[in-house]
Amino acid sequence: MRRVLKADRVLFFTTIGLLLIGFFILASASMGLLARSASGGSDFVGVVFQQILFGAFGCLALFIFAGKIEYRHLAKWSAPFLLFTLGLTSLVFIPGIGFTHGGASRWISVGPLFFQPSEFLKLALVIYSAAWISSKRRKITDFKSGFLPFAGVLALAGFLLVLQRDLGTLGVMISTSVALFFLGKGKMKHFLLILGVMALAFAALVYFEPYRMSRVTVFLNPSHDPQGAGYQLRQSLIAIGSGGITGKGFGMSMQKFSYLPEPVSDSIFAVFSEEFGFFGSVGLIGLLVFFLYRGFAIAIRSPDDFGKLLGAGIVLLIVIQSFINISAMIGIFPLTGVPLVFVSKGGSSLVAALAASGVLLNISKYARM
Repeated sequence: MRRVLKADRVLFFTTIGLLLIGFFILASASMGLLARSASGGSDFVGVVFQQILFGAFGCLALFIFAGKIEYRHLAKWSAPFLLFTLGLTSLVFIPGIGFTHGGASRWISVGPLFFQPSEFLKLALVIYSAAWISSKRRKITDFKSGFLPFAGVLALAGFLLVLQRDLGTLGVMISTSVALFFLGKGKMKHFLLILGVMALAFAALVYFEPYRMSRVTVFLNPSHDPQGAGYQLRQSLIAIGSGGITGKGFGMSMQKFSYLPEPVSDSIFAVFSEEFGFFGSVGLIGLLVFFLYRGFAIAIRSPDDFGKLLGAGIVLLIVIQSFINISAMIGIFPLTGVPLVFVSKGGSSLVAALAASGVLLNISKYARM
């Protein structure tokens, strides 16, 4: 009988550290809402309360997955879970259930319940991909029985996100799944084929959507349209630059008041950098890199292929999204609108990330660390 160890404490405290950093900087960034409208006070309280509430649900999910649900059981439930999240994500298009904001239909609103189902679809696709690839080891290199079924599932999930106009989430989800296909010993030519199709699809989606095209233009030329399409990047760089080496101090950001768009979501890294400076930013990035290192160490030492792929997929899902957000704020990647995991406002993202971390902690109980 295999000896079961305790969950990895290093990963646990790293996750809790990211969660606490996220809560405090979100509370600070939310103060910027006070200056933006007459209801700013209620907005501030609402954002903080919501994050505490969803953080509590997320922590509950983390402990349940870490201690009660063995990760191997997820393999047999991966297909039903994927189908469920695909159906849930489809509900955003139903009037009276789906909620549209800024031209994007990404949320479900039923009474007091308000969430973004694509956050759970990302996790479901990682679990399904890990289970499917680990069960098809001998067929994964075959075009008909390996590549095509895998590409078909990605296309179905991707189609829903394209309809939602959520290219950022689509990029994170596809990148993570394709990386798993490569780690699962998929053929290099199939891997390159997926990358080529992805590049063409993203190019078409950008070319035929003016606001996406303007974001790419700003990425290539940061000085383009500083009062329009380039405004967010410009204000973000001002915030990051004004933080200097050591920052202005907790709560002392000026850009979050009236200047920086979306200070509690997309742009929260800029607020963090202004308040904690270069050293603080390097510390946060270093903590994410350590999460990547520790997560991969657990995945590599997992006793089976499913655990290895699932652990790697969870780590990549969290870290890829985080670095896309940070890269966009410093101008080395186009703006995408994806939140900074554990930090940005977003209850769905927080619950999904903590649940995924719980699964990773469960894998660590069986890993030979």
